[in-house]
Amino acid sequence: MPSSSFHDIAEAAVARGLLVRGGFHPGPDDAVPGDPATVILIGNAGPDLWQAFENRTEDTLDTWTEKTVAAIATQFNARALFPFDGPPHWPFQRWAQRCEPVFPAPIGSLIHPEYGLWHAYRAALLFDTPIDLPARNDAPNPCETCADKPCLTTCPVGAFKPDAYDVPVCLDHIAASQGEDCLGHGCAARRACPIGRDYIYAPAQARFHMQAFRTLAKRHG
Repeated sequence: MPSSSFHDIAEAAVARGLLVRGGFHPGPDDAVPGDPATVILIGNAGPDLWQAFENRTEDTLDTWTEKTVAAIATQFNARALFPFDGPPHWPFQRWAQRCEPVFPAPIGSLIHPEYGLWHAYRAALLFDTPIDLPARNDAPNPCETCADKPCLTTCPVGAFKPDAYDVPVCLDHIAASQGEDCLGHGCAARRACPIGRDYIYAPAQARFHMQAFRTLAKRHG
């Protein structure tokens, strides 16, 4: 098989509603199993993933992700890891920060200078051979110049604090009729962020993810 190129892998991801989110050549401190030469992260931003997935009623999002990424992995002779694998659970947030300029936002998730809070990491592709990677973008953390930090003041039940997220309060809110706006359109605190406005999820996608969050939180609560 000819050697893989970053460009070809990126094109294969885009064709399936996904995005290549950068890559890195791992070292001993990166906790990547199997000693691969290159790691490339696969994720999404904005509505493209939803448009590819929403009519696949026979699959959960995790199942769809596994099938879709497995096809890319097979095409390019890679191994795939997923954030929902485990235990052990792989350190995707650490890997993400190796790949591109993402930073912990005040409400806990990683913020991207372009996508804002409307993005996710879905898989990691592990390659045994080195792949040339584009230079890492070192854009600054947008939260550092955000004086108002509306993400911390918009939640209707005050679930977000500078150093904590009150999950039970959030869950109680979206389970009640008063929480329909958050459940149906996405977290109000997340929507208040001024970064990445072009990537905000449409209501159907937002509701899907909020319902999935509610189910997962209850399962592990």
